[in-house]
Amino acid sequence: MSPQLLRVQNFNVSGDGFGAGDDQTFERPFGHADPRVLMAWCGETASWLMRSEPGGSRGIDDYLVRDYARNIGAEIMGRGKFGPQKGAWEDHEWQGWWGDEPPFHTPVFVMTHHTRPEITLSDTTFHFVDDDPATVLAQAREAAQGKDVRLGGGATTIREFLDADLVDTLHVAVSPGIKLGSGSRLWESPDELRDRFHVDVVPSPGGSVVHYLAWRK
Repeated sequence: MSPQLLRVQNFNVSGDGFGAGDDQTFERPFGHADPRVLMAWCGETASWLMRSEPGGSRGIDDYLVRDYARNIGAEIMGRGKFGPQKGAWEDHEWQGWWGDEPPFHTPVFVMTHHTRPEITLSDTTFHFVDDDPATVLAQAREAAQGKDVRLGGGATTIREFLDADLVDTLHVAVSPGIKLGSGSRLWESPDELRDRFHVDVVPSPGGSVVHYLAWRK
């Protein structure tokens, strides 16, 4: 049986390493960063789920968009990816950014110091867990039933799992022309990966991003 990998998939950062900006709100999930710009390369592909018209690019960008859901049985995310509330939950009506049909279609483990009852929306169940990265990963692997686990972000959560040496593969799309200056930072430089990972660097054919593809040595 193949090992269950912990995978970072299609995570987008600015040229200075930030996955999101400051001042996250209900209206601005990425703070002062504009996700339409950071993730523009995804929207240009033929396989983008929200594409409303035929067409779109093929090649490496499209392959990476299609690979997002391949063999994923569970997801781990930080609380900031689920919503903008901090501290104790004041609004239990909030059920995430995604409405009644979240795009995950798997169990999702939301890391938070303030737990709450699980939520099931369509075929996605959100579990709110207050544990260390290794314990949460063990829970997610059990729920994934032999499939891989995706580490969805944000940058602070990915950093926690990298620092705990738990990540097996990463795909990070870097937008070199965008500088955020502050926010939630994944790295100072992608060269930080090279002590533990093999790294391939592949420019997007569209030119807007550079793909960093890393796998454990």
